[in-house]
Amino acid sequence: MLTQYEEKMQKSVENLEAEYATIRAGRANPNILNKIKVEYYGVPTPMQQLANITVPEARTLVIAPWEPSLVKEIEKAIMNSDLGITPNNDGRNIILNFPELTEDRRKELVKDIKKKGEGAKVAIRNIRRDANDAIKKMEKNGDISEDELKDNEDKIQKLTDKYVGQIDKAVESKSKEIMTV
Repeated sequence: MLTQYEEKMQKSVENLEAEYATIRAGRANPNILNKIKVEYYGVPTPMQQLANITVPEARTLVIAPWEPSLVKEIEKAIMNSDLGITPNNDGRNIILNFPELTEDRRKELVKDIKKKGEGAKVAIRNIRRDANDAIKKMEKNGDISEDELKDNEDKIQKLTDKYVGQIDKAVESKSKEIMTV
């Protein structure tokens, strides 16, 4: 009965971790391109489906489109994104050079990381509320006893604590990664 709520909590944590993967920490990480879509025959397509993305050096990403005609489109998509990086084009490949993050930018990113973490915790608490409402309704309808209600409330609280703890760890780990020079 509680598995559906646990799955929802797990998804909230996974979504947060996926969002964190797109935040750049001064090192080149192909995941920051996950949100960028490129116009391909009139269809917005994820960049990973159109090109090979490699990390030859710590601060460099090389995007090698499978079709040479896509170079301009990929370049345009990167320029229009919120990456804040100007792509270099050598005719066949697009090269992204990541500058060192400034101290102010690092602090800004950490604030954003904490804000996203708080959003995920709110989502977990909303799931807890929904689960508690559902079991209270079951108890009211006579489907479960008062003892079962208390047991389930305890289980739900333990799940909530577990996933909030995972979010705290993710926030701490990503913040540490960003602040490490």
